[in-house]
Amino acid sequence: MKKYLVAAVLIVSFATPALADAIYVMLNPTSHKCITTKSPGHMHGYKMMGKYPSLGEAQTAMHRMTVCQ
Repeated sequence: MKKYLVAAVLIVSFATPALADAIYVMLNPTSHKCITTKSPGHMHGYKMMGKYPSLGEAQTAMHRMTVCQ
């Protein structure tokens, strides 16, 4: 019984980060401005610049991208 409980805890601990929402940095190629979004599917005409686990990491990466200036 104990090994099943340990296995369940391990499965949940590895699956939880995969369920977290990702933040995408998208570039508008005409204006050269970047935005962050949770769902890039509706951003037609935009170029995906990266996928990040948190908004803070996405904003830090966006400020470092020279194309987003």
